[in-house]
Amino acid sequence: MAVGSLLGLILTGLLWELWLAPLRPGGSWWAIKVLPLCLPLAGLLKNRMYTYRWVSLLIWLYFTEGVVRAWGDAWPSSGLAGLQTLLCVVLFVACALHVRIRFKAAKATGLFVPVPKN
Repeated sequence: MAVGSLLGLILTGLLWELWLAPLRPGGSWWAIKVLPLCLPLAGLLKNRMYTYRWVSLLIWLYFTEGVVRAWGDAWPSSGLAGLQTLLCVVLFVACALHVRIRFKAAKATGLFVPVPKN
């Protein structure tokens, strides 16, 4: 679910800024906003916990852009912004569930020992 929504965000961002509703006719340099989304792809495919954790924080920048542009842009840009917002929520939920499941599994096997509080 996380990898699928991340790929969806990358594809949506490219299509949005290059063909479907660019800021300027013929495409926009805003398409480079998807480059940071390409960085965590390998970590998600390798199930790296650290990647899932920082992606769940990074995604809120794209969520914010999606909400602002869904509210202020005209159609079809507002629809694409709504899709971006939805994909961000799906990615966040997928990352949060992944981290929660991994922590529960580590606790069950005894690999995770919580630090005692003072």
